[in-house]
Amino acid sequence: MIVCVCNNISDREIRQAVEMGMSSMADLYKELGVGTCCGKCVSYAREVMHEHLESRTTVTELRRAPAASFAA
Repeated sequence: MIVCVCNNISDREIRQAVEMGMSSMADLYKELGVGTCCGKCVSYAREVMHEHLESRTTVTELRRAPAASFAA
């Protein structure tokens, strides 16, 4: 869905930007141009960004099952 009509920026593009490390409206403003014209998209763009930031899974530890012991 188009979030920023003035600059034709979709919610998918915002989510991709978050995946690339952008995490603030200033980032989206600078890199994508979100909110640079009329500004009506800013609240929804922020919502899309925050929802995607919250839905990302951060792996902090790798857990593996213990190796099976093979008895002969």
